[in-house]
Amino acid sequence: MTTKTDGLIALVDKFGAHNYHPLPVAIARAKGPFVWDVEGKKYFDFLSAYSALNQGHNHPKIVAAAKKQLGLVTLTSRAFHNERLGPFLELLCRITGKERALPMNSGAEAVETAIKAMRLWGYRRKNVPEDKAEIIVCADNFHGRTTTIVGFSSDGGSREGFGPATPGFKMIPYGDAAALERAITQNTVGFLFEPIQGEAGVIIPPEGWLAAVRGICSERRVLMCADEIQTGLGRTGKLFACEHESVTPDLYILGKALSGGLYPVSAVCADDEVLGLFTPGTHGSTFGGSPLACAVGLAAVEVILDGGTS
Repeated sequence: MTTKTDGLIALVDKFGAHNYHPLPVAIARAKGPFVWDVEGKKYFDFLSAYSALNQGHNHPKIVAAAKKQLGLVTLTSRAFHNERLGPFLELLCRITGKERALPMNSGAEAVETAIKAMRLWGYRRKNVPEDKAEIIVCADNFHGRTTTIVGFSSDGGSREGFGPATPGFKMIPYGDAAALERAITQNTVGFLFEPIQGEAGVIIPPEGWLAAVRGICSERRVLMCADEIQTGLGRTGKLFACEHESVTPDLYILGKALSGGLYPVSAVCADDEVLGLFTPGTHGSTFGGSPLACAVGLAAVEVILDGGTS
């Protein structure tokens, strides 16, 4: 007997690119920690969209903010100011302790933004020769699936078939502070890492590693860039995973839960020394910082700060 689920999966198999291999479950609705499939069966959603749903599915405060904004204006592009952008940027800077924030859409876009920001800082502030900037990354990393990002992945399934790899990246073992120190050269502009790795398994670094990284980056004048897309916004019991060792990176990369699961929202947060180097035309996004994105992002963060109760 063919079920409704079978029919829906067959459509995806026939018309979709086979870039995912999902479980044979077709979700029809969701609320809080629960989802229901098209056959009416109820499940706990333990996956939580890879931490995009830290607030649960369809949190009423985030949904209400989105609905309200949908009735006003959803997109102006950054050719204009909008009513929601300023308050959203201010909130991001308040929670990260940074002076500036740059909003984007997907997490991968935010990582690409951070890469550009670190390189620009290297050329403008550290006087690295043009086109010589190096960024150190970790083995078994997962920062997204753009061509630049998969080029510095150690996962063959993510990398192979998509070359040539973008130059300018150097890989070291995760959790090895001594390896980081050895890898730094006069052209090193940044260290891009996850406070806890999530794609190769939940890999927690050795105790003291984050603090050691902070010390090395400060001493060697290298930007410490924490990809907190999965670990940030309450996922590990702190607002940011770096807080477990009382460490503040130079750049935060945020995404996933910043959306509340409703709309793609991401951002890079850093001080003026870094993000203040961008000038009109050097970076941008049609939808990044849109009124709808900002309204959703504001509500999503406020829910986490309120403990999810409001």
